[in-house]
Order: sequence, then C-alpha cells, then structure tokens
Amino acid sequence: MDYHNFFTSALERLQVERRYRVFADIERLAGRYPQAIWHSPEGARPITVWCSNDYLGMGQNRDVTRAMVEAAWRLGTGAGGTRNISGNSNPIVALEAELADLHGKEAALVFTSGYVSNQTGISTLAKLIPDCLILSDALNHNSMIEGVRQSGCDKAIFRHNDLDHLEELLQAAGDRPKLIVFESVYSMDGDISPIHAICDLAERYGAMTYIDEVHAVGMYGSRGAGIAEREGAMHRIDVIEGTLGKAFGVMGGYLTGTKAVMDAIRSFAPGFIFTTALPPAVAAAATASIRHLKESSTERQQQQHQVARTKAVLSGVGLPVLDTVTHIVPVMVGDAEACKAASDRLLNKHGIYIQPINYPTVPRGTERLRITPGPFHSNAHIDALAAALVEVWTALRLPLEPKVQAAE
Repeated sequence: MDYHNFFTSALERLQVERRYRVFADIERLAGRYPQAIWHSPEGARPITVWCSNDYLGMGQNRDVTRAMVEAAWRLGTGAGGTRNISGNSNPIVALEAELADLHGKEAALVFTSGYVSNQTGISTLAKLIPDCLILSDALNHNSMIEGVRQSGCDKAIFRHNDLDHLEELLQAAGDRPKLIVFESVYSMDGDISPIHAICDLAERYGAMTYIDEVHAVGMYGSRGAGIAEREGAMHRIDVIEGTLGKAFGVMGGYLTGTKAVMDAIRSFAPGFIFTTALPPAVAAAATASIRHLKESSTERQQQQHQVARTKAVLSGVGLPVLDTVTHIVPVMVGDAEACKAASDRLLNKHGIYIQPINYPTVPRGTERLRITPGPFHSNAHIDALAAALVEVWTALRLPLEPKVQAAE
C-alpha cells in the first residue's frame, strides 16, 4: 500500500486547481507596522502588509507588549498544562473578568483560539440542550460549522441574513428547543447581520441566541465590544463569542454569558478540559489590550477613516471593490489562478502583501484580494496600493472600469 501517494495526490489536485497555498515568510516590525520584512527566496525585502487581522495594530501597542514581557519575567512562559490541573493562572482569571465586563455578561470563559471557542462552545451547548435544533446562517465560519457538526444535533441552515427563511424554520421547529448561531461581521463579504431582528425572532419562537463577534470586537461600539454593543443588543444575546487574536492583537478565543452557561461549558467541554491553557503572559497582554480599547476610540476612529479613504481611492481608479459597510475591503477577481497571480505580482514587483482568498474560504468564481486597512496605513500607503493594483490589473488583463477620481 503506497500511503505516501495518497498525500502527494491530494496536494497535486490542489495545485492543478490553483488552490495550493504558499505562506510568505514575514517578520513584522513593532513600531513600524504595517511595514514588515519578507524573507523571499532571493533574500530579505521590505514590504507593506495589507491583509492582517491585527486590525488596529494592537499587537505592537506598548502597553500590550509591556504587559506581556513583564508577566513572562514574573510568571514564566507557559501555563503549566490544562486549567483543570495546573493552568488556572491569575492573569486568566483577570482576563475573564475583563471580558465579562466588556460584554455586560455575568461570566466569561477563555480558550486557546476563536476557532476552538466556537467549535467547542456550540457543540457543548447544543449537546446539553435536549432535542436541540441548531439554526445556522449559511455563511457561518468553518469553526461554527464544525461546532454544529460535532454536536450531533439536528440542524437547519437559513439563507444568509434571510429573516423570512429563518422564521419559516423556527415555525416548522415547533416547541422543541432551538439555538440560533450567527455572526455579526461576515469577514469575506464585509456585511453585518440584523441582530435585533434575529433576537426578535428568537424571543417570539423561544430560541437561544449565539453570536460570533470575532471580526467586530475591539472595532465597534463605544468600548469596542462589537456590533452588538453598537446596536444596543448585547443584553438580548445569550452567548457572545469573540477572539483575542484580531483587533486585540494577541491570541485566544472566548465565550461570555450567564454564570450557569459558562460553568456548564467549563465542566463539560472536551475542547476546554483537555487542552493547555493560554500562557499567563498572553492573558496579561490581552487584558491590557482590552482595557486600552475600552477607554480609547482613537485607533477605531483612525482605522475607519483610512478604510473609507481606501475604498474611495480604489473605487475611483476603477478597481472592482465590493461595497461593504465594515472595515473589510474585498477586491474581486473571480478566478483562482488570476487571484494567485495578482497576489504574487503585488508582492514580487511592488512589495505589497495581500494573500489571495480562494475556495473553500469563498465560493468558486468569487476569488478575491481581501484588504484590511488599519490606523497605521498612511495616505501615501493607500495611494501606492491603488497604483500597484492598477498596474497588476493591467498586466494581467483584468477588467477595470474608469470612474471619477476619488477626493483626497
């Protein structure tokens, strides 16, 4: 039996479909971000990063890095194992208190990543609810899909943000227990969910609600608690899930809700019980980042300003920018090979790093470059990006539509 061939054949199929992913060797530079160093095959080169989910640059914030370094010197590097055995460090306890306060909930529970918190949280919640039906938005993240699958419960998929379809499914479910799982910001198309309307339906039909705010926490709301805070809806949602690895600039995931729900997940979830805890230094850095963004709106305001300018400038030169109401700026390509070629040319010729987004992250035919402007992208960065993209689009014979030049 040629086991090796199974793997090489699978990789060859990815390459034929132009979906084989190549990771760039990048060294971020604290204090100079979004500038970075790309360790290319020909040697080190300076580049500008345009696709990071460190949306606000908090990964280089001095309060955050100082908190991490001081905690590591004081407490060591590792957590010592699972929290059930040796890893329930005081910085994690403090972090969970900070997260509960951020979302106006009784308690919080920290995981090693946002993926794990979704996968573990959804599956555990649903298993603990007898005869639970999970109603899941069609564009939910893979981590949520896996949580639904691993629950073993019945599921019903409602069309993306389609309230009429959701109501049909809720009506058909009758009196059985129901869990609605959805996101606030959908990170590929940059749209948002109608949170209040979904909560209205949940209350009308007796369903529990679970929202993923990973692409919104730190970014929206007066204290950075997300779209639900901005919309005044946090109190209406049973479980709010988020990440520490995007706008907060560190790593980890979390859930917030009532003490009973958080305790039940803590007590029954394999993805919590059997995995090593976050290191104390990581927890301390995350706490510092959350506290900073609760008080400071400067990063959010500057980022929103640069997002708006990026959208205007790119659209103004005729690039196919998908219109969004969030910080996500997708430039549509529509072909996997062309998308990879555009990404490669941007990096090799212009020193601009934007990873191609292909299937299965997005449907075939909707391949794109996903741009995430941050508060440290200058107007000069934006202008250079627009010029580089036009050169790439022209060289690859991708369609451009002449438009009125965007205002400065």
